[in-house]
Amino acid sequence: MGAAGASAYASVPRRPLTVPVHHLIDGDARWQPGQIERFRQRLWPEAVLDFARCGIQFQTSVSTGGIWRPQGREPVVRGLERGAINLAITNRIPMEWDQGRTLSGVATRYRGYPLCMIAMDHAHGHQAPFLSVNTCVHELLHVLMLDIFEDRPQGLAGEAREFRIDWYATRLWLFHDGAAILQSARRYVGITATISPSLDLK
Repeated sequence: MGAAGASAYASVPRRPLTVPVHHLIDGDARWQPGQIERFRQRLWPEAVLDFARCGIQFQTSVSTGGIWRPQGREPVVRGLERGAINLAITNRIPMEWDQGRTLSGVATRYRGYPLCMIAMDHAHGHQAPFLSVNTCVHELLHVLMLDIFEDRPQGLAGEAREFRIDWYATRLWLFHDGAAILQSARRYVGITATISPSLDLK
């Protein structure tokens, strides 16, 4: 094995970190033709490949749930899974969270559950470095980089946090550099092993 090959081999962790991810398909969404297939065939495989490059593998489960959108209050998400990052796949982000911004995704702690919500009306794969990265990668990074355990900053500080996530995503996508992500993901797994959701919504 040449020096370059040995270096590449050494950069790949021998023991991948396994992170459970639960795909929650929104049974209440108004789907357009092909949206779920686009998630399954393009967006998600691209995210899996990116994270595998830094030694993170996802243990995936799938179920159908629902997202109720009552007017004037936060959405009610049904079918969440304990012990996993819940990745809710829907057509659009509920208005109480979107606030007219046509977001492609959000990440938060919802009643104690780690939750990413992907809006397939606007979600996309990698498009432009530092500006428009895979929606699944971006939102999962908000979880794995521990952003969901803090309130989102307002104004320029909030924009800076978004750019930070896109910077990590771009480094992972183009340069396969995810050492900081893996380190933070290990912390995330350790933290979530010691806390429980406040309410079982299943």
